[in-house]
Amino acid sequence: MACSTVLIVSSAAASEVKVSKNDQGHFVLLRDGAPYLIRGAGGWSHLALLKEHGGNSIRTWGIETLELPVDGKRVIDRCAELGITVAAGIYVGHERHGFDYSDPAQINRQREAVRAAVRKYKDHPALLVWGLGNEMEGPTSDGRDPRIWKELNELAAIVKAEDPHHPVMTVIAGAAPTKVQGILAHYPNIDILGVNAYSGGGGAATAVKAAGWRKPFVLSEFGPSGHWEVPKTLWGAPIEPSSRDKAAAYYSTQKTLIEDAADISLGSYCFVWGQKQETTSTWYGMFLKTGEKLPQVDAMCRAWTDQWPKNRCPRVSRFDSELKEAVFAPGQLCTVRAEATDPDGDELKWEWTVTAESTDLKVGGDQEAEPPSFPEAIVLAEKNQVVIRTPAKPGNYRVFAIVRDGKGGASAENLCFRIEAKPPPPQ
Repeated sequence: MACSTVLIVSSAAASEVKVSKNDQGHFVLLRDGAPYLIRGAGGWSHLALLKEHGGNSIRTWGIETLELPVDGKRVIDRCAELGITVAAGIYVGHERHGFDYSDPAQINRQREAVRAAVRKYKDHPALLVWGLGNEMEGPTSDGRDPRIWKELNELAAIVKAEDPHHPVMTVIAGAAPTKVQGILAHYPNIDILGVNAYSGGGGAATAVKAAGWRKPFVLSEFGPSGHWEVPKTLWGAPIEPSSRDKAAAYYSTQKTLIEDAADISLGSYCFVWGQKQETTSTWYGMFLKTGEKLPQVDAMCRAWTDQWPKNRCPRVSRFDSELKEAVFAPGQLCTVRAEATDPDGDELKWEWTVTAESTDLKVGGDQEAEPPSFPEAIVLAEKNQVVIRTPAKPGNYRVFAIVRDGKGGASAENLCFRIEAKPPPPQ
């Protein structure tokens, strides 16, 4: 059903945000004159839970997101209602998506779109900073193309002319020195450098300082080790970290950032406060598709507040099988076993799924299709144990286990296996 967008103007006064230095010479954000450390998450769902767990800000990637409905309100209005700020993302064209930084017509259209976005939201009380671009240089780029940085400098000038009361942050993929040096040479209008980094997230601020960065910094995405950073099976499938390893990674990255980069860090945004299909359905999401939070959320609550949430997620202590990272013939019966406990003593329920390995793999977080599942492969499921008949079709697969506490908490695990018509003999 089509719907029209109604602009709701808040009666609250617009905030004024600026970058300053404190008595120690450290950069800080001042929001209406008070120091503001970003305890943020990328995404726009589960906003009340973000507030409850100690978060205070969200990051978006496109200006249209601010109009999406959440809890019966626009995202940006719901944030204002909860006292959550917004790093409002403004999309800047990617060459891999067809944008040509040598085309004046495309350049002019983008400039006008940026101007319109700033005019529309610059007076909203939830606005914290402008997120001008995200990985527009390309996730695998060396950042040596000056056209992109020069155009960002022009776009930032437009933002500042329209709104002198909110800083401009631009986000790059990783902390490569050549990217930082390109920005230093061609993009003086930037106020805050955002970096998306995963296994090296805790050291990203140190890395940009080593490359010569002396302005404010935000760790704009972090989470588990990325699918490009982990060990792989013999057939090349990336091995997803366990739920406990993910939670530990979120916690340690947040704490390391605070301890090691207090001089330039304005805070961080964990990724992703929601669910998405990227390599698998559980790799980066901090929630399940059905809405339950995962242990990463609890870890961020602990990192933000020094306390655990009222209800904690189940803890998986065992997840193994003869299938794990192995090659089998079709039609074989195999068992997968798991063990979990609940910190609050809640009764646990298990869900088991067999899926194909994803083949719709993209880069830079681009949208991916979910792979097919095979419910007929589940022969017998008994709580924390399942018997699987290996699929008839040769190929690469995963077994997923989800354990829920019935009170909004869960954990998710998976393992890889391969089916060949004539598998190699056991070693």
